[in-house]
Amino acid sequence: MKTMKTINILVLAAVALALGCASQGEIAARQTGGTKENPIATVGVVKSGYVLVNGLNMYYEIQGIGRPLVLIHGGMCTIGTCFGKIRTLLAENWETVAVEMQGHGHTADVDRPLTFEQLAEDTSTLLRKLKIENADVVGYSIGGGVALRIAMRYPDLVGKLVVIGTPYNNDGLVPGLLEAFKTMKPEDIPAEFREAYARTAPDPKQWPTLVAKVVKLLLEFKGWRPGDIRSIRAPVLVMIGDADIVRPEHAVQMFRLLPHAQLAVLPGSDHFLPMQRSDWAVPMIEAFLNAPMPEPKKETK
Repeated sequence: MKTMKTINILVLAAVALALGCASQGEIAARQTGGTKENPIATVGVVKSGYVLVNGLNMYYEIQGIGRPLVLIHGGMCTIGTCFGKIRTLLAENWETVAVEMQGHGHTADVDRPLTFEQLAEDTSTLLRKLKIENADVVGYSIGGGVALRIAMRYPDLVGKLVVIGTPYNNDGLVPGLLEAFKTMKPEDIPAEFREAYARTAPDPKQWPTLVAKVVKLLLEFKGWRPGDIRSIRAPVLVMIGDADIVRPEHAVQMFRLLPHAQLAVLPGSDHFLPMQRSDWAVPMIEAFLNAPMPEPKKETK
């Protein structure tokens, strides 16, 4: 029983990726107060569309008013599954830009593997085509890995960064997780995620393919060097649950490597904390994003 729970948690840790591009495409205003013809910019309105990015017809949603805040989901997630509770609260003060990545949710898969490098390229392309020159970013699980990669490669795009349940190499995962992941089956994924995929995917029969790609991504991830983490200029909030798939010791190590970082370990929380503990996570995220930017560190001779 414990092994099955471990497998299910790891699956969520497995892919968070690519954002699409900006094109007019089909825009819909959903939820309260808005129509397709008049997508009023209020917190309750969600504008959605598809944009062609690097061969992907990527799906995105925009909600809220204010500074752009990009939300990058975790493996097997849809926007609603990973960020449903958090996004509604954050949209009161930020313009949230949430996406569904390659093979996830509304976004159809293409014939290429999932890699952090490609997914980061997709994400940065999306921001540029949306005319977003600088944004804050919240990345959950593998989405945090994508966000870290963007911050390394395109530092001017990232203002502040929040990574939730994200290691910077596989040594940061709890022992035995990778071995358990090798035997994970599509039906092992929690029903909430399978059902969300079935409701939104262009071809729901592709679920086993997505699961296989997520497994491959995680198992082949080589990680980043300590120097890569040290190179990140953006302030970073490292957040995990105390029963997360990321070891607390690893989170502390990443916190110490980052030049401008804060660390939050939420008690009584596991890898599902964005869904289960939004009441704790959101105030911490808001306080971090609202704080003044740190002064640049002076170079020593």
